[in-house]
Amino acid sequence: MTYTVVLNDLPKNLQQMKAMEEASLKEPQYAAALTIAALAIYPIDKNAACEMLEFLHGPKGLSTYEKQFIADRFRDKDYVPRSYFEGSTPENGYEPVKPYTITFFENPYSRDQLKDGYLTLHVKSGGSDSARQIKLRTKPSTGQWFLWEQFLLADIRKPVSADPWA
Repeated sequence: MTYTVVLNDLPKNLQQMKAMEEASLKEPQYAAALTIAALAIYPIDKNAACEMLEFLHGPKGLSTYEKQFIADRFRDKDYVPRSYFEGSTPENGYEPVKPYTITFFENPYSRDQLKDGYLTLHVKSGGSDSARQIKLRTKPSTGQWFLWEQFLLADIRKPVSADPWA
């Protein structure tokens, strides 16, 4: 099964995110897409990105460890989250085309923990040969899906620079 989410714009803060249809979190791909959107804003505004990730984590919250992990992964690699948007490649410096389109897919093991409320979606990066995972958890009382854990910040191919001496 595949899921495609199209975002006309990336939210710049939590207020903008909450105004988006996807912020209902009624579908697992909504939480997954907004996670990538929040991570894409991190290099521009770390605090706003963390507030959005906190919202996406729901009752679990965003731990100090997770904040540090994200900060560590962004050292010299601010392009990684942009690589998940369609049209984003090393050759174009991971600049996605608008509207921002992300396609997620399930594999045969994605629903192994669904009875416990977990679903794992996969997403391809324009800079990697293997897909990355994002694990989501549903809250049955509200029907919402929240970010449980993400494996989106692993290293990918570096952007191709127009200047070979850069």
